[in-house]
Amino acid sequence: MASATSAEKTRSMAAIVVTVGMIFTIGSALAFQHIGGYTPCALCLLQRDPYYYAIPVGILAIAASLFQLPVWLTRTALVIIGIAMLIGAGLGVYHSGVEWGFWAGPTSCATSAPSITTNAGNLLGDLNAIKAPSCNDAALRVLGLSFAGWNVLASVALAAIAFFGASRKSA
Repeated sequence: MASATSAEKTRSMAAIVVTVGMIFTIGSALAFQHIGGYTPCALCLLQRDPYYYAIPVGILAIAASLFQLPVWLTRTALVIIGIAMLIGAGLGVYHSGVEWGFWAGPTSCATSAPSITTNAGNLLGDLNAIKAPSCNDAALRVLGLSFAGWNVLASVALAAIAFFGASRKSA
């Protein structure tokens, strides 16, 4: 019985940690965009999709675990999150490879994401003047890694946490 309780606590903690981690990661990306002024390229925006899909699944995993719904529900949600994060890591590897010039990126790498304007009177002029960044150029590198590279590390870590939580079996 103690091992079943331990497995339940592990699954609950994994669901909470992975969901908070996904929210923090996507929140950081949005903060860099809206507060820091870094306009994302099309591949940057694409890398956010696994988070947008997996965060509600994470909330479901937390609720299923805390309300002691069937164990298979929490485990399945954690597996779905793990798969989504592996997809996110793959997208990050692809984007990093484009940035380092290992392979070509999409032929049309443009974004519709708006940049922040500080003058509402010049809004139309800003719309015409602002061009989307290229997927080939990293907007910022921290410790040698671009946003895409950091996304790979975050996605792999979050996938590992999700799969670890899903693998905990009750006795």
